[in-house]
Amino acid sequence: MCSASNRGVVYMGPGHVEVQSIAFPELALGKRKCSHGVILKVVSTNICGSDQHMVRGRTTAPEGLVLGHEITGEIIECGSDVEFLKVGDLVSVPFNIACGRCRNCKEGQTGICLQVNPARPGAAYGYVDMGGWVGGQSEYVMVPYADFNLLKFPDRDQAMEKMRDLTLLSDIFPTGFHGAATAGVGPGSTVYIAGAGPVGLAAAVSAQLLGAACVIVGDMNSARLEQAHSFGCETIDLRQDATVPELIEQVLGVPEVDAGVDCVGFEARCHGCNHHQEQPATVLNTMMDVTRAGGGVGIPGLYVTGDPGAVDDAAKMGQLGVRIGLGWAKSHYFYTGQCPVMKYHRQLMQAILWDKVKIADAVNVQVISLDDAPKGYADFDEGAAKKYVIDPHGSVAA
Repeated sequence: MCSASNRGVVYMGPGHVEVQSIAFPELALGKRKCSHGVILKVVSTNICGSDQHMVRGRTTAPEGLVLGHEITGEIIECGSDVEFLKVGDLVSVPFNIACGRCRNCKEGQTGICLQVNPARPGAAYGYVDMGGWVGGQSEYVMVPYADFNLLKFPDRDQAMEKMRDLTLLSDIFPTGFHGAATAGVGPGSTVYIAGAGPVGLAAAVSAQLLGAACVIVGDMNSARLEQAHSFGCETIDLRQDATVPELIEQVLGVPEVDAGVDCVGFEARCHGCNHHQEQPATVLNTMMDVTRAGGGVGIPGLYVTGDPGAVDDAAKMGQLGVRIGLGWAKSHYFYTGQCPVMKYHRQLMQAILWDKVKIADAVNVQVISLDDAPKGYADFDEGAAKKYVIDPHGSVAA
């Protein structure tokens, strides 16, 4: 074991995160031993758009929460019940914490495990209402149910060479892929992706991987639209005073697509001349406008049950003005909820290792130190067209 010191990124209130000394992790769940867990030396841990919702004060996250649910690390200690992993293994950690034993886990629905969060189905590291688990934007972290949850990289040296890509397996790449796959994207599809943040860019490259003929990405940030264009996407600037169907028709010749993916979520804003105004249901309603009858809408964008900063009392409770009648009339299907990372991460790892996808280039990964994490949060919130990867120990090639 190394010395029992640890540092992590801590939420201190709206707009404020700090790097602080935190407790060194133990193989324990409260007062009982966690024999099925491991302790990781964190190799890389990413800043997620979902983290930003908390840091902006748009959730009920408590001050003092250690952030971070996108984790890759090296095992430095194993519990006595861990059978298939060993000290020294380099592993990807799904952001979903899953027991592997409950009904949902056995059905592959690891995003809504029934045993790891006393308040609701589903848990995650370092996230509000997700079970109180300590986050991994830190030097060291404890991971439970290790044999079930962790994805071991087959070759350590190869993995370290590709860590800028492989670090995205913990959340963003599977989440983007999940959005595209559940929307029904396949060979020859036309796809509209709302949002050119990291998840939107991951969904776009995933749609290409799935064989889409044309991927259109909409956003209001020029730098993010340029990033989407850099790997072959068509782009539309939603600040233009035109409807989204009209903008799509300028690209495709028709105002509809086969599949839509909402990578924005509940902090959505209006389109056109009113683009500075928040309107939380606008992306969902737009998706019903632009998706063909019988098509699908994947919704990896986050929607919360409590938003203290919402524009109205209904939205503060997660009640949005969704035009469900249009979706019903067009026989749409909608797929919501957290991505079950384990459903995809092994296959996406293979795609990375065999150079079938350059996900780090697509989302513009920028490696920063743990001490630079607060600046990374600030830059992300200002709309930087980057995916920030925190390297706590200086081991990832920039």
